Amino acid sequence: MKLGNRLIKATMLSTISIASLGLGTIAHAQDTAPQAEEEASEDDVIIVTATKREQTLQDVPISVSVTSAETIERSQVRDLIDLQTLVPSLKVGQLQSSANTNFIIRGFGNGANNSGIEPSVGVFIDGVYRSRSAAQIGDLANIQRVEVLRGPQSTLFGKNASAGIISIVTKEPQFEFGGGVEVSYGNYDALVVKANVTGPIADTLAVSLEGNYNKRDGYVDVVNLGTKSNDRNRWGVRGQILWEPSDLVKVRLIADYDKINEICCGVANVFNGPTGAAIAALGGNIDRNDPFSHETFQNFESVNNIKNYGFSGQVDWDLTDAISLTSISAYRAVRSFTNQDSDFTSADLIGNNQADTAINTYTQELRVASDFDGMFNFLLGGFYFKEDIDIQSQLLFGRDFRNYANLLSGGAYIANEPLLRLLNGIPATVAPFGSQGLGRFENFDYKNTAWSIFGQVDLELTDGLTLTGGFNYTKDRKAVASNNSTTDTFSTIDLIQTAANAGIPGTIPAGTFPGQTTALFPRTTPCTTGAPAGTCNPFLGFRPLQFLPAFLNFPNAVESGKTRDSDLSYTLRANYKFSDRISGYITYATGFKATSFNLSTDSRPFPTDFIPGSPAQVPAPAASPIRSAGLALNNLTTGTRFAGPEDAVVYELGLKGQFDGFGFNLALFKQVLKGFQSNVFSGTGFVLGNAEKQSTRGMEIDATISPTRDLNFTVSYTYLDPKFDKFTGGSAFNATNNIVPTDLTGRTPTGISKHSVSVGGTYNIEVGGGNRLVLHSDYQLNSAYQIAQGLPFKAAIESLNASVSFAMENGLELSLWGRNLTEPKYNPVIFASVAQSGSLSGYPPPPRFYGASAKFKF
Repeated sequence: MKLGNRLIKATMLSTISIASLGLGTIAHAQDTAPQAEEEASEDDVIIVTATKREQTLQDVPISVSVTSAETIERSQVRDLIDLQTLVPSLKVGQLQSSANTNFIIRGFGNGANNSGIEPSVGVFIDGVYRSRSAAQIGDLANIQRVEVLRGPQSTLFGKNASAGIISIVTKEPQFEFGGGVEVSYGNYDALVVKANVTGPIADTLAVSLEGNYNKRDGYVDVVNLGTKSNDRNRWGVRGQILWEPSDLVKVRLIADYDKINEICCGVANVFNGPTGAAIAALGGNIDRNDPFSHETFQNFESVNNIKNYGFSGQVDWDLTDAISLTSISAYRAVRSFTNQDSDFTSADLIGNNQADTAINTYTQELRVASDFDGMFNFLLGGFYFKEDIDIQSQLLFGRDFRNYANLLSGGAYIANEPLLRLLNGIPATVAPFGSQGLGRFENFDYKNTAWSIFGQVDLELTDGLTLTGGFNYTKDRKAVASNNSTTDTFSTIDLIQTAANAGIPGTIPAGTFPGQTTALFPRTTPCTTGAPAGTCNPFLGFRPLQFLPAFLNFPNAVESGKTRDSDLSYTLRANYKFSDRISGYITYATGFKATSFNLSTDSRPFPTDFIPGSPAQVPAPAASPIRSAGLALNNLTTGTRFAGPEDAVVYELGLKGQFDGFGFNLALFKQVLKGFQSNVFSGTGFVLGNAEKQSTRGMEIDATISPTRDLNFTVSYTYLDPKFDKFTGGSAFNATNNIVPTDLTGRTPTGISKHSVSVGGTYNIEVGGGNRLVLHSDYQLNSAYQIAQGLPFKAAIESLNASVSFAMENGLELSLWGRNLTEPKYNPVIFASVAQSGSLSGYPPPPRFYGASAKFKF
């Protein structure tokens, strides 16, 4: 469907929804949208703090979206995954497990599925950095607002803000007793309970306590087990203490704990490849070629057990009337255990794919800021970051894997096992090839220490014209050690050496056979039909079944397992207030993301350190550092241990206007990222590398019309034109649906919609006695994007949400609500099926959700 038709459809759907409610509003409080009473003054002035200063939204010379607590409540947003339906430039994906969430702003971002890859979008909750996705995805707390800063923000936020920032601000304890409770029930037996209470315990001391519980049945049927996947089962508690001993000092202490125990994530079969026949022969089932299916097959329920907890302390101290000091200290911990039947068939191919991860993060920020009446103001600070990650994982064969491998080889896997054992001296005490319980065992120990010094100066040259200059100098150090092993003896067999042991020559000189004009190299030549015996290697056909070869652990004599990065990021900006109503800015800014390690089985030596090959081949592999150090292992291949740093640059021109009943925000930009850290799943592991250059040209525009204080309409539109300017080391699917190295230069990056539009409104109707009827609707459309490189599949995503609420003067509010009402069909991600060469899997779309809620505030 063409974009024009889709935009017409978007407008019609929103209009229909508004008409059905009486009127509606977008749930999206953008740069110019009025906010809830607790956030706005009498003139609806919105305060933003994500820039580390309190500024009005009109005065912040950054492209930023602000979503209020009221908006989030009306849209029934539960966590950051749902937030993307309100912010067109933000995309959020949850893949593989409940612990993996990926945030993308303006088409830039990564970080999920591999704990060693740092995110490009920084997430902060009350000023505390949440470094990994498992620490970011819990239900939103008793929030005040969510600020999304678009574009590189490294000047103020350091090494992991090369694409943008998500800042969640929660409500402080109050010196007036109050609180609230909300109960919501919906389809799929969805039950959400939230409660909070706050009040003083002394003249200078206030506290608050809040809790949430979120449970829902899964919407994906695991047919053969009679169970459900993609459920919700999470809860959390949070306590705060606010101490204000004087007008000059404020201390805020926060402690929280939340837990997730869910069955996630169901996968659909997009294309049933040639291995499907072998799975069927084993009695295994797949819902074949049904990409949107909510039916799947597994041998056991997936496990996603996540604990996230921590505490922080913030001190704000006014040293003088114009100088303030802020200190934020925090400790965060994540404990996650996941296990999944990753082949997503009822054949028991993968019997266990579990990961036990422990993350400990310590952060300290200290900054001084001025608030002079004159032309000059400054902010100067420092940030310290320390993180330790321990990963213990394993992937084991299931009871059907041996027979599965045998079927794929036409019976040769088992028939040739005695010969392979004999030729390689494998004793009878070693388990049969492909036996249940054999597999890969991994342990990674990751340590990261970083510090930065940052500052910003604002210079108001004339009335209305302000020049800003900022810098951030960052030093980042990482040290990683592995202790990985395999019990899959078959995968460690050197099949070229096997041919040598069988008497197959390495070279047959030219002229040995009649008409032979060149030399032959039988040990490295696969056999074809009719090939004379001794002129080829009949064992090479087993290579595709060597899934779990030996792993070269590091650090070692060649590879230190350490990286050292440093960077100076900076911002140059001119901001001009044409009047009290209109302001504009022009920005040039750089961003930085440090080296990311590949903490997976595909962490392999760089080609500069090792040249693959067997000592038994002719000619022998060339010398390389790893081989010279005596570290070469059978079937060792090359790849990457880590991806180098990302460097971002943005050129941005913005214009903001605020008038009575109307406001707008416009941003034009070009964003360039050098060294983009690409992370592609190949079906057996992750291919991590750097794209030399990726760029995006774009436009963001938000407009709000408020005919009255009780009626608000908003339209937001984002245009993105991304491309890989240079990516010679990319990966893409080939004609047989397998990932192969591919030069992606000139191609469009996947997963990015060119057009995104969000429309809607909210209407408050007085119905007498102080009671109100609140009507709300919002609709978002993302134009079709390519799902995976090399595949013809595309996805267009739309979301329609609506609610009707009756708010009584006594604080009681009753609501009917619906999310994803159009129930679109799309696959956000398609990937190579695990251990099923040529097959494709994908994540199915969510269904329609609806329900009712009751809320009481006091």
